[in-house]
Amino acid sequence: MRILVDENIPRMTVDRLRELGHDVLDIRGTADEGFWDAGLWDMALRESRLLVTTDKGFTEYRASRHFGLLVVRGRQVKRLRAVRRESAEKGLTGQCALPVQRL
Repeated sequence: MRILVDENIPRMTVDRLRELGHDVLDIRGTADEGFWDAGLWDMALRESRLLVTTDKGFTEYRASRHFGLLVVRGRQVKRLRAVRRESAEKGLTGQCALPVQRL
């Protein structure tokens, strides 16, 4: 899957998506970092990519034609980090699933 991740998505998520074989474009550390929403949305459309972000402002685009939009709530991102850290400390491996909530 072709994915564009906003700079607010944790690097560990980007790394895991790549490990799973996805084509992930991460704008963090590039000239596009800090890009305004409309520019980032245009990039996702131009490159036929699913956009992953924590920015709820992108929900305004959900009714338009696109290749996918995943808005991750900040609390879930923090919770995922905590669960993974705790799992690593306990020597547990595997995937962690968090509940998905529709906006």
